[in-house]
Amino acid sequence: MLEIKDLNVHYGVIHALKNISLAVNDGEIVTLIGANGAGKTTTLRTISGLKKITSGEIILDGKQIGSLSAPQRVLLGLSQVPEGRRIFPEMSVLENLEMGAFLRKDKEEIRKDMQNVYERFPILGDRKKQMAGTLSGGEQQMLAMGRALMSRPKILLLDEPSMGLAPLLVREIFEIIKDINKSGTTVLLVEQNASMALSIAHRGYVIETGSIVLTGSGEELMKSNEVQKAYLGGE
Repeated sequence: MLEIKDLNVHYGVIHALKNISLAVNDGEIVTLIGANGAGKTTTLRTISGLKKITSGEIILDGKQIGSLSAPQRVLLGLSQVPEGRRIFPEMSVLENLEMGAFLRKDKEEIRKDMQNVYERFPILGDRKKQMAGTLSGGEQQMLAMGRALMSRPKILLLDEPSMGLAPLLVREIFEIIKDINKSGTTVLLVEQNASMALSIAHRGYVIETGSIVLTGSGEELMKSNEVQKAYLGGE
């Protein structure tokens, strides 16, 4: 579904991503783990079209998308839940969800998708008229995910969905991610909580200082000595 080949990205003179290659197959959950500043968020922002590539290719469903704008990529089935949620705090829950469908014209289908979001996240249905900024952190994360789903993505990019959430809520968010995937949406997950991410991922990549240094199934990476030492608190 998504393939990145030899991707290079710069911030001025800083070489942020160095010849990164990775693939996400249809129906998979793939996770990208690494330390702060390793290049995880830059990778997602580049796939989404929010950061320009220096060189390399981004291919979605066999189509080169590296030169397309972010809205064009959304129309092709790519949607991102950004780090820190980035909901619109002074708009209602309903208005935030409507923003997720801003490129769509199929009103009847939008209405159905809104219903699906409320079924998946009942709390959002209860609070649809409430200002989004008054929601708790967990509820805001659910809203950000619901908003992304309103564009009917083929592939959902999730950037640090567990950030700042209590452990119980983290488990709930990861169960929701598994459920979204089972419903037919492919997922690329960037996550600091490596053990949670690897526990639900089919495959994973480890990124260090802008380069992919390790790849394998979620299980293989979980058992890897390097991963255990660096990210899972092992000896």
